Amino acid sequence: MDTIFALSSGAPPAGIAVMRISGPNACRVASEMAGSLPAARQASLRTLRSQESELLDRAMLLWFAGPASATGQDVVEFHLHGGRAVVAAVEAALSSFADIRRAEPGEFTRQALLSGKIDLTEAEGLADLLGAETETARRAAMQTSGGSVRRLIEEWTTRVLLLAAEVEAELDHGDEGDVAVNLAHGLARRCATLADEMDVTLSQPEVERIRDGIHVVLAGPPNAGKSTLLNRMADREVAIVSPIAGTTRDRIEAAVQRNGIAYVLSDTAGLADQTADVIERIGIERARAAMADCDVIVWLDDAPVPQELAAKAIAVTARCDLPDRIGTPERLSVSGASGEGIGALWERIEQHADALTPRLDGPLLNRRQRTLLGTASSAVRHAGLHTDALLLAEELRTARTALDRISGRADVEAVLDGVFSRFCIGK
Repeated sequence: MDTIFALSSGAPPAGIAVMRISGPNACRVASEMAGSLPAARQASLRTLRSQESELLDRAMLLWFAGPASATGQDVVEFHLHGGRAVVAAVEAALSSFADIRRAEPGEFTRQALLSGKIDLTEAEGLADLLGAETETARRAAMQTSGGSVRRLIEEWTTRVLLLAAEVEAELDHGDEGDVAVNLAHGLARRCATLADEMDVTLSQPEVERIRDGIHVVLAGPPNAGKSTLLNRMADREVAIVSPIAGTTRDRIEAAVQRNGIAYVLSDTAGLADQTADVIERIGIERARAAMADCDVIVWLDDAPVPQELAAKAIAVTARCDLPDRIGTPERLSVSGASGEGIGALWERIEQHADALTPRLDGPLLNRRQRTLLGTASSAVRHAGLHTDALLLAEELRTARTALDRISGRADVEAVLDGVFSRFCIGK
């Protein structure tokens, strides 16, 4: 495994800059620069010099012996003065050694994964934590990086292995009389129970909902007040507002955070059955596409909500500040100009969001993990339907392989580049 280094704190200038070194040559390189190392896990002041004996900085030095370190390798940290020139000089000095190189994005975490300190689900959780922009996203990522998915997958893997062991015993010793395996009842029932448990987890929304946000589209005819309402909900001037019908020709999006949840609000072109304007027609097509793909529609048209959109639509009487705009019990009265009804509208949107986002009191699976868990669940369920031991064993092998791919025990290299492309350098 290579020895790598990178700045692991924020970009300079800063009060302190943490330079991290990890790998088999970390301690030797650090000793050559610092003269000597303190006891492991004991911070000590050292004078850092280049191979040409040039004074670089006086820094705190701390090191951790592998495998009891974050990466599973020997890890050294230089806590430098956080000026740009200091950091650049220390980086140049480290680069001058032949057996050490700059780290790629996420490479410290990759070392931890390959050393067995974490599994692939925890690495993905760390990637989510680095990209978290809302409180809900942070909490979800902390849970996954802390091993909630790993523990669940390990439990299921153990149960699949026990089932497989019974089947193998039947195949190897079924004719000896002292091995009793009831393939028709007991084992089939346990397979069904395990598959049911997996399906309960699969029934939860995917964790990407938290990261990507809830997509809310404002839809209605021209001059329905969509742009004014978007600006009010976003609490800033996002869309151009004018009394001229058709001012909005394309989708305009605004990212909003509310009560720890991310939302993407979209203003769209006014809906019309016919138009001779080519650009307006394109805008209407994009509006209809946005309505089909979104999570929630705020329907500003006085006409009834189309049946195919009713499940995700919130019907409102817009511009209720005007004297001729009278709401109904079935519609929220909302005004983007005065702010009337905005709180009630957000409450309705949050009700939709609550049903679309996963609960934080259990393991949270991403799309990759859910796809593999679906394969495992299907295989375990099919295993319970077989009475032929060979077919049963093959289904359980398929389930075990899928679970191993979730945790990274199998085919880990196939997904590593995609996972670690989301990391920063130094993590």
